[in-house]
Formats: sequence, C-alpha cells, structure tokens
Amino acid sequence: MTSLSWLLLAAWVSLVAALGQQPIVSFTSSSNAFQIAGGEIAKPQILVSSSDNWGVIRAAGDLAKDFGRVTGTNFTLSNGEKGAKPASYEYRPAAANYTFYETNGTQYFSGPEYTDPSTQSTVIIAGTLGRSDIIDSLVKAGKINVTEIRGKWESFTTQVVEEPIQGCPRAVVIAGSDPRGTIFGLYDISEQIGVSPWYWWADVSIKENKEIFVLPDGKVQGPPSVKYRGIFLNDEQPGLSGWVQWNYENTPYGVGYNGKFYANVFELLLRLRANYLWPAIWGSMFEVDDTANQPLADAWEIVLGSSHTEPMMRAQNEFGTFYTNKGLGPWAYDQNNKTIDQYFTYGAQRAKPYANNSLWTMGMRGSGDTAIEGLGVDAIVALLEAVVRSQRNVIQTVLGAELTDVPQMWCLYKEVMSYIQEGLTIPEDITLLWADDNWGNVRRVPVDDEKTRSGGAGVYYHFDYVGDTRDYKWINTIQLEKTAEQMQLSYAHGADRIWIVNVGDLKPLEIPISHFLDMAYDVEKWGVSNVGNWTAAWATREFGPQQAAKITDIMTRYGMYAARRKFELVEPYVYSVVNYNEGDAILQQWQTLVDDAQAVFDQLDAAYQPAFFEMVLHPILGGQIIHQVHIGAEKNIVYANQHRNSANDIISNVLARFQADGELTARWDNLLGGKWRRMLDQTHFGYDGYWQQPMRNVLPAMEYVQSAVSSIAGNVGIAVEGLNASIPGDDKYHANSGNTLVLPPLDSYGPATRWFDVFSRGTRDCDWSATIDTPWVKLSQNKGTVGPGNGTDSRVFVSVDWSTAPQVVTTTTANIKFTTGCGKDGFTSWYSSPVVQVPVNLRNIPSSFTNGFVESDKTVAIEAPNYQRIQSPSNAAAPNITYLTLENYGRTMGGITLWPQTTLPQTPDTAPALEYDLYLFTNAPKAKVTLYLSPTQNYLSDKTPLEFAVSLFPADGPQAQPQVVRFVPNSIGANLPVGWARSVADSIWGLDPSHNTTTTWNVAKEGAYTLRVWGLAPSVIVQKIVMDLGGVRPSYLGPPESFLVGRDKYGANQRTSFA
Repeated sequence: MTSLSWLLLAAWVSLVAALGQQPIVSFTSSSNAFQIAGGEIAKPQILVSSSDNWGVIRAAGDLAKDFGRVTGTNFTLSNGEKGAKPASYEYRPAAANYTFYETNGTQYFSGPEYTDPSTQSTVIIAGTLGRSDIIDSLVKAGKINVTEIRGKWESFTTQVVEEPIQGCPRAVVIAGSDPRGTIFGLYDISEQIGVSPWYWWADVSIKENKEIFVLPDGKVQGPPSVKYRGIFLNDEQPGLSGWVQWNYENTPYGVGYNGKFYANVFELLLRLRANYLWPAIWGSMFEVDDTANQPLADAWEIVLGSSHTEPMMRAQNEFGTFYTNKGLGPWAYDQNNKTIDQYFTYGAQRAKPYANNSLWTMGMRGSGDTAIEGLGVDAIVALLEAVVRSQRNVIQTVLGAELTDVPQMWCLYKEVMSYIQEGLTIPEDITLLWADDNWGNVRRVPVDDEKTRSGGAGVYYHFDYVGDTRDYKWINTIQLEKTAEQMQLSYAHGADRIWIVNVGDLKPLEIPISHFLDMAYDVEKWGVSNVGNWTAAWATREFGPQQAAKITDIMTRYGMYAARRKFELVEPYVYSVVNYNEGDAILQQWQTLVDDAQAVFDQLDAAYQPAFFEMVLHPILGGQIIHQVHIGAEKNIVYANQHRNSANDIISNVLARFQADGELTARWDNLLGGKWRRMLDQTHFGYDGYWQQPMRNVLPAMEYVQSAVSSIAGNVGIAVEGLNASIPGDDKYHANSGNTLVLPPLDSYGPATRWFDVFSRGTRDCDWSATIDTPWVKLSQNKGTVGPGNGTDSRVFVSVDWSTAPQVVTTTTANIKFTTGCGKDGFTSWYSSPVVQVPVNLRNIPSSFTNGFVESDKTVAIEAPNYQRIQSPSNAAAPNITYLTLENYGRTMGGITLWPQTTLPQTPDTAPALEYDLYLFTNAPKAKVTLYLSPTQNYLSDKTPLEFAVSLFPADGPQAQPQVVRFVPNSIGANLPVGWARSVADSIWGLDPSHNTTTTWNVAKEGAYTLRVWGLAPSVIVQKIVMDLGGVRPSYLGPPESFLVGRDKYGANQRTSFA
C-alpha cells in the first residue's frame, strides 16, 4: 500500500471530513466526544424553530433522513411544538398570461413532517441568527459564541453545548449567519457522516455506521471565497433533455423541466455549498414551464439568475413564444423598445416576491444567443447603455429598492467584451462577469479601476460548449489542473463576486463541477498546487480510502489524456502513426489506464461500482474507444497506401471498437434499471470538419484493399518508421522505381531502436529474410513469414550494440537487404531489390558537459519543467517573482509559469529566466526554437498582450539579445484572435505553423549552449520546447524528450515516444 493510501486510510478509520472542511464527526469514541447516534437515545431528534426560513427547515429534514441512510434509523425533526404541522411556504403563481403580469391564486410548498418534541432526545439544534428563536435565545444566554459569524455571508458555527434547552443535557448547535449559512452547516454534518453530495446524481454509495460522535472542539466556517457560486444547465439536448423527457411529465411548452426535476438540482447545489443557478434554456422556459419553479428556488434558498442572453429574469424563449409569435415585434431594441421595456417590466414584477434570492442579468444580445446585427459599433454601444438605463429604472420602480441593494451582473460574453474597449460605460454597482473563450481560457480579468468597482467582478466559465471550433458536450474532458490555474488567476485579480460554469447536461461532469465549486468555496485551500490533494480527498469521500490513491492517479492521467484534444476533435489525421511511435504510444497509455481502472472497479464492493462506472470507468472506456477508432482509421489509410493486406484487418478492428462504443452506451442505459437512460445520447463520431453535432454516430472514412489479387510489385512489402512510403514499387512518397528507404538515424543519445515492417500485400504466404552489412547493428529478427495464412505483419527493431561499435566520431550507414522464399512472387523482378538504410551517428559529448539535453536526429525536445536552473536578473522587479511548476498539467507532463499570479508584465531585464543546458552537434544557421504554450488569452486586455522571450547562445559566451515575442494576436470585435481555433483544438499555441511561438537562431558550431526562456507574465505557460536543427518530423505531441545527461543511460535511451 502506498504512503498516500496509509494516510487516507488512517484518516478514514475514525474521521470523515466534508471534502476539505474541518472534521467534527467521528465514528469512534474519544475524550469529550458527544455521541449522537448509536447510544442510549433510540430516536435522536433535530430541533428547529418554526420562525426560521422554510429552506432551513427543509434542509434539517434532509439531515434527519441522511442519518437514516447511514445508521438505518432516521432522526426525527421537531419545531418544539406538539402536534405541529409541516412548515409551509406560500406563493402566488403567475397566471398564464405572459405579457401582462397577474397571479393565479395561492399555493404552498410543504416541508418535512414534524414529530412531537422530545428534549431528552434532542441531539442537534439548528437555526439562523435573527430568525430562529431558539438560536437567538442561546446567544442571549451566552451558551454559544457567534461573534465570528455575525453579519457575515453564508457562515456558520457548529458547537457542542451543555444544557442548551431545558431537559436536554447536551446537543450539537448549528448556527448560521443567514439561512444558507445554516443550510451549509446542516449539510456539512450530512457529508461528514458519509452522505456524498452526489448520492443521488452519481449513485455514490453510503457507508453504514451505527455509532456517530461529534468532536468537542466545534468549528467556525467563515464566508466563502466567492460570493455567488453556481452552474449553468446548457446545451442540454439531446442528453439531459432526453433523460428529462423520459423521467418527468412534459410541461405545456416542452419536456418536463419542472419543480420535481429542479428540486434534485437545488439539493445538489446546496450539498456542494453552491448557491446560484442559471436554468436550462434550449427548449425550455424556467419560470413558465412550471410556475412553481421560481418560487421553489426561493424557498430552497437558491439564488436564481439567468444566462448571458436572458436579461431581467426572463427565459430566452419567452419573447419569441409570447411576443414575436403574437405579432408584438422583433427582439430588436432599436425597433421595438416599448414592447421590450414592457417585457422587462413583466420579468421584474414576476421576480419581485423572490427578489431576496435573485441576481439580475443586465444588458442584451441579439436573438437566439447571437450578436446584435445591423448596427455599427458606436450605435450598439449607445443602444446597450440605453437598454441598461431602462432595465435599472424598471428594477428600481418595480422593486422599490435602491439599485445598490439589488445584485446585478452584465456578462461580457463574446462580442460584448469588445464593447468595453469601444467606450461602453457600465454602472459602478453592476458586477462585470468576464467570460472565458468557451474553451476554458479566461479572456479578461479586472484591470486598473475595474478592480475597485463596488459591483466587483466574476467569471463565466465552460466545461461544455456548442460552437466553433467544434461542439464538445459528450462526456468529461476537463483537466482540473487547468481549471485551477485559470480560475485562480481570475481570483488573484479580483474576480471573486460570481463564478458560474456551463455544465451542459450536468451528469457526465460530476468531478469538474465538484472541483470548481470547492475552489469557489475555499480558493486558498485548493490552490493550483493542491489539485492532487483535492482529487485524493474526492476519491476518499466517494469510494473510501482503500482505493483512493489508485483512483487519484487514474483520474489525474485521465484528465491529461482527455484534455489533449476534446474527444469530438479527435480525427484520423491528428496523431502520427509513422513518426515517434505516437499513435501506438497513445493507444498504450489508454490501454494501461483502462486496465488500471478496471482493476479498481473489480476490487470495489458492488455498492460502489455504479458510481465508479459513471464517473471514472465509463469516460475512460469511452476515451479509449475514441482513440482506437480514429488512430485505427489513420493506420488503415497509411497501410492501404502501402497496399498491405492488414489494412483490411484494421477495418475489422475499427468496426469492432465502434460497435463497442454502442455497447458501452447500452451498458450505461441499462445501469441501475435504466435510471440514466438517454443521458448519454450525445453523438461523438462523425463531425467531419463541421462544428455542429452529427445527427448519428458515423465512422471515419477508411479504405479496403482488394484481397483476391496481389500487388503488381509483389507479395511482400517493406515500410519504415518515419515514412509513408513502401518498397518495392512506386508511390507518391518516394522517387519512382526507388528501392531504398532510410530510417531515422540511430545514435547513442537518441532512441535505442528504430523499426521497419515486413508485410503481406498479396495472396501467397512468403518467407522473408534480412541481412545487414554492419555487424554491430542488430535486428530483433532477421526472418519470418507473411501472408494471408500468417495473418500478421512483422515489425523488426533495429538497434546498435554500442559496446562493439567503433569508438570513432563518424556517420556511417548500415544497409539491410531482403530476400523472399517465394521467388518472383515475393518481389517483382522489374523493381530493384528493396534496401533499408540505417544512418548511425558515432559521437560523444565531452566529459565537461555533465548536465543538460543532448541533440539527436537534429532535434532537441524538452519538457519545460525539466529546466536546469532559474536565472535571476540583477535588477529583478520584485524578490518574490519566480516560476511555479504545474504538475500533471497540459498535454504530456506539466507546465511552468511565472509566479505569483499577480505579477505585472515583465521584460527580460526584470524577470527571471528558465535555463536549459544543451549540447548541439549540428551546425544550423536557422535553428528553430518552438515553445508549446498553453492556449492562454490576453487576459490583461489587448493593450497589455502576453509575451515570452528566448535567447540561445554558446555556454561560454555572453547572452544573445533576447527575442521578445507576442504570441496572442488581438481580438477584433466579436472575433477571437487569429489562430485561436487551432490553439484550443490542439490545446497549445505552437503546433500550427501560423502560431507565433518560434524564434530562429544561428548555431554556428558544435558545442554546449544555454537556452534561456522567459515567460513575461503569469499564465504564459510553457509546456514543451522543441528545437529543430533540420530533423523534426510532423506529430501532434512533438518528439520524445531528448537525452538528459545525469538522468538517462548512455546508449540505452528508451524514450522512443513522448510517453
């Protein structure tokens, strides 16, 4: 068992802490601990006050049931009154006239059932300061200390109190500063006794414990880091809407997004210590579909908002349904302002009874979540300012409140952000909700006087998206390490008022949702360097400590593999199947991950397996299949071009994996009696270069080789690593009638092996043999048989026995010649006999070069965190400026960024530099140094663009003048920077030749060199460095990391791929 496993198990044996929170619950007795379950009290009771908010009483009822889920016996709930009826929330639903506001009678929500009071059985007392008579009396009597929470947002204290009420010797008292503070205190107990927030939505098993104790120390939980923390249900067709349609009765206007559905969402949010919701919008109208929805949110103490395209508490579809379709004009304020003002007024009137739990979306976009059209930028800016003046006038008039007391936000999404630069004026008290680029890269943080606005700032982030460069909304492809870096960058710059994240269908994104909301609740605890700790805590909570370390490792790897490229963007051309063993390495990584996840699944108790399948195993199996299909299809195309029989075998394999994808969906649909059927209906194959979802899963194109007739070049073919060509015969990849293919070179600092394939491309089985003219160059096999009856190609690995190789400095070529045992049917006589050449570089670095990277194959590739040192300038801007390594971040290993995140933009004279020691053999007047940089945006605005700098110079010489490079172009209007689409698809700036991350240098002679790299602002994150001296070949993840002196063994470098 690993040290992490022992640590987790030790913590679990006696304590269960809410994820990241101070533990106050134990399952074993200790000094002064208070037993609340399993002791002498047969039916322990929770006491609340009838004067408290309905949502608090309802949550107390949940806690009573949670004890039943854990111990087998529900706690009872009392308000201290004998024969009390359940708490009631009264509301007046809006009448079905959605242009003129009126109500239709009175309706009620009923709270949990009460039991007659039993003071001697009371073990928990919960309530809100200023609302609960019981809590207020305890404060007045000096029995509880609330000085640390009074007047603070969503805070609570939990204390064991002696004789809190007459007849009760001891009880746990939960006092909240406000209703949600109390609710979070109640759910804190629920989570600590073992009820996961995802017990229903992800079927997390609840471990039984008969005895439960509360520790005597108590706790104080202060305000969350971010004031409003929530999720946006969006892009919900076909998945979530299909599931809702299957499980809830349709509403008059669409599928059943009603109060029964939203009650489950509200409970999840509160258990996750969130408070804010943007409801589903695509085919629904939250306030209209069920007139109970809006008051229900208020009753539950959920802060209701609406998306960036839905101002003034009205659903996007309301205007088209009840106004445009009724002849009341278009959604165009310059043409129809009177009607639209009335529309806004209705929204305010309908929301007024629930204003205490409302956060108003301001502004306006075009129809259907698009930009306003038909007007110039100046006219749009003036129009939007007029819109907001009208909206604020409506709020002030209808609510009768001071505008500064009404929380409002304006989401600066897409083109709206550009209007800020064009002079758009936004009232001081409106929160500026900056948006990411829809791909998890924050476009702006508060700068200059934006940081001191009374309305503050927030972030609208995405875990799901529909649009360019392509939809991604099937399953979880979020790398938590990236989320942590970007969100905490925003927080460091003052975006702490609102964090809202687009979660699509909700269900497949349980892990990133939890992580996002936990950061928003306590950003200091879950910093960028604590993602692994968070994942371990999450795994322990959901599955127990025994497998938590393994699950942490599995999900960390999954996050990297899935985030390299969204599954919807994986296509046959992406990963190379001829260069750097990339495709095979990708498949091997996924296979190992599947094996590890399946092993954990098999070892878990049956009760834990559904949740593990839903959150861990299913996405891993799905991700593997995606890559097997597309890399298989790419191999098929390459093999068909080489006329291999095995091209057809690959078609069969790909078809089998495609069928497995359908079977995986069927397994999901049948889980737990079909509980989540339709939730994963989302298509994910067949995008074919178009951004919108395909209507049905479709295989990528493949090619079938005619098997009844042999190739005119013979029954046996040969292909080599690094080339699409094959011999003998002609193709477009080598000279006509050419009989020679050249392998990438071998040297003592490069990969230990190269390979060539011998394969069948005909109807006969043929023996083959290979001979080599250089005795110290070795083949893994020198003969074999290929053909229809043999069923497989032969891959032969070429290596060098360095112990017997000449000890001279030279470059030589070994020649491999081939013969077959099937005569003229083997190699057709009119083509010359095939030859594979193996260049071998015999060379050594000087003994004085003791640490650094060594060139091989005219290439140096470096994982950026593997620097030799940080060089500090003599005139540093500040002594604390350094670099932070982001572990398990990015596409291959990690990333490195300037730190701290509040550091102002620097120059090479003021910033520290990363130093890499290199030994170069090749003279190259135009050596290219390319940085693979995370797809960050100009978050400080285009006026302060992000830059990096590079200098390459002989180690014994002065520093060369650094080349300072701006790599993120301007955003023009509604458009993102040029090159952005490829950067987010590839998950880096630097792979597309148009990306400006390459500098060129003159390497005039062999020798030791120093490479200095400066990230001149935080979030300029260097993942990998590739130096091309003329040998770099195309690939997605770049060449394998070069030989590192002091780490790697001479002549035995096993880095044949990025992995």
